Amino acid sequence: MIILKAENISKQYRLGNVGTGTLSHDLNRFWHKIRGKEDPYLKVGAVNDRSSKATEEYVWALRDINFEVREGEVLGIIGKNGAGKSTLLKILSRVTSPTTGIIKTKGRIASLLEVGTGFHPELTGRENIYLNGAILGMTRAEITAKLDEIIQFSGCEMYIDTPVKRYSSGMTVRLAFAVAAHLEPDILVVDEVLAVGDAEFQKKAVGKMQDISQGDGRTVLFVSHNMAAVKNLCTRAIVLEHGKTVFEGDTDEAINFYIRNQNIRFQFNSENRKKLSNDIFIENIRVCNSMNEIIDTALSGENILIEFSIANLNNTAPIHVGAGVYSQDDEQQFHCSTEVLDQPYISTKSKIIAQLSIPKWPLTNGHYYFNFYLRRNSELMDHIVQGIWIKSEKGDYYETGIVPSWNKGFYCEFEWN
Repeated sequence: MIILKAENISKQYRLGNVGTGTLSHDLNRFWHKIRGKEDPYLKVGAVNDRSSKATEEYVWALRDINFEVREGEVLGIIGKNGAGKSTLLKILSRVTSPTTGIIKTKGRIASLLEVGTGFHPELTGRENIYLNGAILGMTRAEITAKLDEIIQFSGCEMYIDTPVKRYSSGMTVRLAFAVAAHLEPDILVVDEVLAVGDAEFQKKAVGKMQDISQGDGRTVLFVSHNMAAVKNLCTRAIVLEHGKTVFEGDTDEAINFYIRNQNIRFQFNSENRKKLSNDIFIENIRVCNSMNEIIDTALSGENILIEFSIANLNNTAPIHVGAGVYSQDDEQQFHCSTEVLDQPYISTKSKIIAQLSIPKWPLTNGHYYFNFYLRRNSELMDHIVQGIWIKSEKGDYYETGIVPSWNKGFYCEFEWN
C-alpha cells in the first residue's frame, strides 16, 4: 500500500535581503491572479547551485520532485549539501509548504529534523519529553505509558530531572530521538540524527529504526551523509542534485551513482590534507601496475605498486609511512604501514622514494580511496584524506582462468585438503 506520494513538489525561495521591495511583487502577483494568469515569479529562478554566483532574485530549492513510498519501506535520500534534502523533509513534515505540488499521506508523521527541535532549555528532560511528545501529536496518556521506555532508551536517566540547558548536544539528540522513535508514527522522518550521537547510540538508533520498519512495518524516510548507514537501513534511495531527482532505485545502485558523480580524483589530490611540518611531507603519490604504468583501475589478483615521493628536509629522524584503503561508504578495508612491520625510513637525503607493494589486490568490484600519512616517531607530520581514488574490478585472482562470481568483500588465499 502506498502511504506517501509526492507529486510535482517544488519550493522556491527569494535570495538576498528578503522583506524589502516586495510590495511591487505582491501587486504584480495580485494583478496576474485577478486576470487568471500564472504567478509570474514561478517562471523564473536560478538552479540551486550554491557554488555559483546568484544571477537571479529567486532560486528553486526543489524542482518537480515525484516519488511514492510504500508502507514498511525505508527510503534513503542522499545528495551533496544544498541538494534540497532537508527542504524536502521539511515539506513532507509540514514544517513548510511547497510552492507547487501536493503531498498525499496516510497516517501520522513524526519528524526528527534538527537536534532538540521543540526542546525548552529551562525545562527538565522529563518535562521536555511531555512537551516534545505533545508537539509531535502524542496525548499525555500515551507519553506517560511510554515514559520509562523513552528514558531508558535515551540513556539520560541520571539527568532526566535536570534542565536541558545543562545537557550536551549528544544527550539532547538521544532524548529527542527517543521521543520521536516511541511515538509509533506511521511515517518517521529522520534527518542526520546519527551525525551527533556516539557509537553506542548510533548502533542503538539504527537498531530502533530497523525495528520500526521491519518489525512494526512502519515507513521511514532517512537522510544521511553516512553511506554505510544508508546501505544498512534503506530498501530504496533517491539521489538529489541542485534540487532535482537525478536517480531513484536500488540503494546500492543509488550510492554508486552518487559516488560516481562526485569529483573523484584518480590522480594524487592533496587538497584535503593536514600538513604539520614543512620539513617532512608527501610531495606526490603514484598508483601503478606491475609494468610501472599509472592506473585508475585495479584488477583483483594483480600486483599494485604505490610510490611515495617524500620531501625530507632538515630531518634525520626515522619516519613511518602508512596507507589506508576505504570503501566509498567510508568503511576501512585494510591498512598498510611501516609501523606494524617496524621498518621506518632513515635517510639524510632531501627526497625519499618509498614504495608499497600489494602483491595481490584483494578487493572486488567498487570504488575505493586511499588515506595517507607520515609520522616522525609517534608524531603526525602529514595526513591526506581521499588522496587517490581507485576503481576495482574482478579479475583472475586465483590464476585459474575463472573469475569468481561474488561481488562484495575480499578475496583470500585458501587451500582444500
